[in-house]
Amino acid sequence: MKAVILLSGGLDSSTVLYQALADGFDCYALSFDYQQRHRRELLAAQEVARFAGVREHQVVSFDLRLWGGSALTDNQIDLPSDRSLTEMGRSIPITYVPARNTIFLSFALGYAEAIGASRVYIGVNALDYSGYPDCRPDYIQAMQEVFRLGTKQGLESEPIKIVAPLIDLRKTEIIQLGNSLGVPWSKTWSCYAGGEKACGVCDSCRLRLAAFEELGLKDPVDYC
Repeated sequence: MKAVILLSGGLDSSTVLYQALADGFDCYALSFDYQQRHRRELLAAQEVARFAGVREHQVVSFDLRLWGGSALTDNQIDLPSDRSLTEMGRSIPITYVPARNTIFLSFALGYAEAIGASRVYIGVNALDYSGYPDCRPDYIQAMQEVFRLGTKQGLESEPIKIVAPLIDLRKTEIIQLGNSLGVPWSKTWSCYAGGEKACGVCDSCRLRLAAFEELGLKDPVDYC
C-alpha cells in the first residue's frame, strides 16, 4: 500500500509521516520549496525523510512570492513575535499563506494518482491557535470531495483518501503521539524566521515550546 505524505519537516508533519509508517504504508514524502521565508524547513524535511527511510522524497519548487500576501512569502511583512497563546487565537495571523493547503493537496493528489497511492496524509490541526481556515475538518471534507470528483481513480474505483490524524489533537497530544512513534524531534524544524537557529519568539516556536514545557520535556532543537 502506498501513501503520499505532505512533509514540511515540522513537528506535525513528521508525526504524520511516522503515523503513516506505523499504519503500514510505503511512504512517498512530498515537500514544497515555494520560496518561503523559512526554507530552512526543507533541510529538516530531507533529514526526517532520510531517517524514516521513506520510499521516495520529492521536493516541488514554485514561487509564491509572486503575489505575496503572507509574512512567510513577503519579507516586507514583519513576523509576529512574542505573542501570548491568547493573542494568537484572536484572529487569523499574517503568517497564513493564501490557499496554501489547497495548492499542496492538489500536488499531492496528482502525485498519488500517478503512483497508484490510496492515501494522502496531511498534518493539519484545527486546535492550533493559528486558526488557519485550511486546517479545519470542513475544509478537509470539501477537499475529499474534490479528490473524488476530480480524478479518474475517484470516478472509476476507490477515491484517494485524505488522512488527517492530528486534526483534533492538542499540540501536547501530538508530541505524546510522536514520542510513542519514535519521531526524531531534533531533526524537525518549526521556526518561521529562517535563521540557522530557531528564534524562539515567532508564533510557531512559541506554540512548540509551550507544548514541550507543558509536558515537562525539553525541546532538543537549538534556539537563539
